[in-house]
Formats: sequence, structure tokens, C-alpha cells
Amino acid sequence: MVMREPINPIHGIILRRLAIAWIALSLLFGGIAYLLEIEKIDDFVVALATAESERFNALGIPIDTADASHITAELQRKAQALAKEHFVIVEIYNSAREKLVEIVNPEHAAIERELSKRNHLFPQDERHHYERLTVLDTTLVQILVPLRNAEGQTAGYFEGVFVVDKATIERLRADLIRALTITLFAVLLTTIVLYPVILSLNRKVLNFSQEVVKGNMEMASVLGAAIAKRDSDTNAHNFRVTLYSIALGEAIGLDSTAMRALILGAFLHDVGKIGISDNILLKPGKLTDEEFAVMRTHVNLGLEILHDSGWLRAALEVVGNHHEKFDGSGYPQGLSGEQIPLNARIFAIIDVFDALASARPYKQAMSCEASLAILRKDAGTHFDPELTSRFCAIAPKLHQQLTHASEAELSRWLRDKGLRYFFAAAQLAPGLRPA
Repeated sequence: MVMREPINPIHGIILRRLAIAWIALSLLFGGIAYLLEIEKIDDFVVALATAESERFNALGIPIDTADASHITAELQRKAQALAKEHFVIVEIYNSAREKLVEIVNPEHAAIERELSKRNHLFPQDERHHYERLTVLDTTLVQILVPLRNAEGQTAGYFEGVFVVDKATIERLRADLIRALTITLFAVLLTTIVLYPVILSLNRKVLNFSQEVVKGNMEMASVLGAAIAKRDSDTNAHNFRVTLYSIALGEAIGLDSTAMRALILGAFLHDVGKIGISDNILLKPGKLTDEEFAVMRTHVNLGLEILHDSGWLRAALEVVGNHHEKFDGSGYPQGLSGEQIPLNARIFAIIDVFDALASARPYKQAMSCEASLAILRKDAGTHFDPELTSRFCAIAPKLHQQLTHASEAELSRWLRDKGLRYFFAAAQLAPGLRPA
């Protein structure tokens, strides 16, 4: 029987989790950096456009008048100068929000045509307003600035569409990329530095957890051995039925958690016999009806013994139901078919097979073939027929190996095999596959 060492790719687990953490933190901090840089770009271009537009406040030209002829040539000239420099459109309004001046930069006629297709609403308050736009691959800022008179009152409004030159945009984008790169690199460096720290801590926890799991399995094994010693003066039966159970569990694809419960159940299936008196338990002859009724109480005694143990309770399905029969004629509840838990249906086959195929003080061992013939005969009444068929297919080779093995060999095989599934069920060995 070939055993493999427990697989525990802890490096892969930590690296995967750190990679996920790096991606998540990179998205978080990268997103924050991106938003901050975008806000910086917005602040820069708006400040630039505002500075240009507020040059009108320095003109000192009284534009708040109902007489359009009062708009001086200086105002027209300044608006024209702005339109030639950085603005696509410059518009001047009086305090009644009537347009007094509109200048369009002919160099940006295509942009002006695109802008004219958009709806435009005049703001209803007296504050600065801006909107960043991208038109024809050109970054623009549409801005509205109240123009104040000497008394600080709103005398009119300046509205313009400011063109941000490509060199400025490229510089700002380069700053954005640099900030994102620094952020991502800092997160990556932190993740790399944390790796050996996490690995060291994980190893300590893992070693401790493995010792706990190993100790739990040894405790169950010792308890099962103590019961077996009292009943048959040998541990071999417990070792064999557990190994048979593991083999059948693997054959039908039990997961590691179910397999751990099956192993515990196999170890402890007769734990309730601790409460049966020696004159009944060790009686060499046939039990009377009254004695057999007492013997049957070992099932409920076993359930009581294990009930308060959070860890050993996984064995309850086998302990409480391995004497149920597929046709409902078993005990203690008279369950039938799939009402009987799967692990109990597995173990019922194993327990009877090993009892038939093993020598006891009161009987000789039957051959493997004869024992399997009895199982087949009782399939559908005593045993689950499908599970019986699966076991009969693997039993001859297993019987050959286990029957001729020493108790020490059985113990070693079971320890190695059992620990693999106990570690896997405790998620200490992810990715474990049956041998």
C-alpha cells in the first residue's frame, strides 16, 4: 500500500493571497492617486483659464450699462486679443446677462462648430463655473467668471472656452503616470517585504496546527485501540476496518471532510462497548435475547460518550448508524435506504466483511471470496447494493495486503493515510488528492 506525504504548498498559498492583496491595494491607492492627479490637472487648467479671463477685471471699463454703444473699443480689442491667444470663444455679458461681445478664434473654427452643437445653459448664481471638455482630441475648459465693479458688485460676466495646449497636457499626464507608478511600486515593495514575515508566522501556526491535528488523530486511535483491546485483544481489527473504509471512500470520491468523519467513525464505532459489562461483552457463547438487548445499547452509549466533544462528534454518523440495515430492519432507529448516512452505509459493509474474514476466539476466518459472497447475498437487504458492488471490486487486493500485514505495518499505513485526510479537512494541505 503506497502512501504519499501530505501536500502543503504554503508558498503558493501565500503568494496567491499576497498577489490578490497587491492587486486590491494597487487598485485602491492607484485609484486615489489617479483621482488626486486628475483633480490637480483640473485645478491647474481652471486656474490658468480663470487667470486669463479675470484680466477683464483689471480693465476698469464700465460694462454694466443699458447702452450698447457704451462698450468701448478697448473692450473689443482685449476680447479679440484673448481669442487670438488661448481662447476658442470669448463672450462678454452685462449684469442683465445680455451678450455684449462675442469673439470666435478662426484658428479653432472646427472646435467652435462642435461646441455649437451642445446645449448651453447660463448659471443662475454669481459664482465661478467651469467644465473640462475634450473636443476633437483637444482639452478645453469652459469657464464663466463674474466681472466686478469698483464697489465689488457684479457688473457683467466673462465666458470663454480656454484651450489647454498639448505640451501642458502631456506634462500633466506624465505627472499622473509617474504618481501611479510610484504608488504601485511602493505597494509591490511592501508586499515583497511582508512575504518572508507572513511565511515565518504561517510556518509556526502551521506546525502547531499540524501537531494539534496529529494529536487529535492519535487520541482517537488510542481510544479506539483501548476499546478493541477490551473486546478482541487486538488493535488489528480497528486498523483494518479504517483502512478498508478509506479505500472505499476514495473509490466513491468522498471529500476530505467526509473522509475525516469516516476515519473517526471507524476508529470509534464501538466506543459504547466501554459501558457493556464483561460477562456479556466477553461471553464466548451465543448471547441470550436479554443479553443481546443489553449489547445493542452500546450504540446509544457511544452517542452519549461522543456527544459533548466538538471534534469527535464527526464520528456520530458511523457510531450511531452502523448497525442500521438497508431494508430498515436494523437498529437503533430502523432507518432504511438513503435515510442511513453515507458513512454509516460504508462502514456497515466494512465491519461485517472484516468480522467474516478475520479469525476470532470463537471462529475461524472465512476466505475473502466466501466473505464477499455473503455481502453480495445481503446487498439490498443488509447493505447498500451500489456500495457493496464498489467494495467487492476493490476488496480482494486490499484483503491480500491487509491480512498479511503486521499490526505495526497497519498502524503505520493508517497513521500516514489518516493524517493526509485530517490535514486536508483542516485545510492544512489544500489540493490533496487520494493516492
